[in-house]
Amino acid sequence: MSDCEVSDAGRVRTIRLNRPEKKNALSSELAWGVVRAVEAAASDDDVWVIAITGTGDAFCSGLDLSGGGDRDSPIRQDEFLDDIGWVGRFLLGLRQGCDKPVICGLNGVAAGAGISLAMACDIRLAARRARLIAGYPRIGGSPDGGLTFTLTQALGYEQAMRFLLENRTVGAEEALTLGMVGEVVDDDRFSERLAEYCDLIAERSPITTRLTKRGIVKASTAIDLENHVRFELANIGRAFRSHDAQEARQAFFDKRTPTFEGH
Repeated sequence: MSDCEVSDAGRVRTIRLNRPEKKNALSSELAWGVVRAVEAAASDDDVWVIAITGTGDAFCSGLDLSGGGDRDSPIRQDEFLDDIGWVGRFLLGLRQGCDKPVICGLNGVAAGAGISLAMACDIRLAARRARLIAGYPRIGGSPDGGLTFTLTQALGYEQAMRFLLENRTVGAEEALTLGMVGEVVDDDRFSERLAEYCDLIAERSPITTRLTKRGIVKASTAIDLENHVRFELANIGRAFRSHDAQEARQAFFDKRTPTFEGH
């Protein structure tokens, strides 16, 4: 069974993150699977709407830090953060590379790169059990995947700063109030409602939806997104190489509070 499942229902293509035993944490295989599935959907004329969701009780818990290797060694930038890599393509692929509406179904927890993927989508529905957490401070990293852009766009400057630095867990109802999601659905109706909503959008002319998205992306993008993604990756690479980041990751695995020294 693939880590990234793709299925069609009418004009809607659903991309499903499928590592429930890892809470859909992103391995390279899964992350690139999502990127390529989006690219394929964007170029398929029979697909008018794209849905991205997860299996089990999680949407995506972020980067899989348990994927082998020495836990004491720093995360390799060339392995996870090479140039733009997959994490930057979440934003660039969903906003610039795809002019079809992308609906995110937040079926459960989302953290780190999982938040970046969700916020890069055009519209978000959340199950009532969904929980959102930045995650980056806990492993000594700064945001990537375009999150500094999409989150600030959705929440405003201060609320974006608070969410990212406080690293607290935000429930579905608070996420709705903040503007991180547009709708909260009872857990037992979530899959049904996600499909129903995607079908609703698919009833519109694909010309209308694609031109609408192009217009909104252009109107809301006053920066060079590719350069911004590169800036984020330079920052997180610098953060991950620091002593503090190594201490943060070790503390994460040791289940203790880290001791930071500022270098």
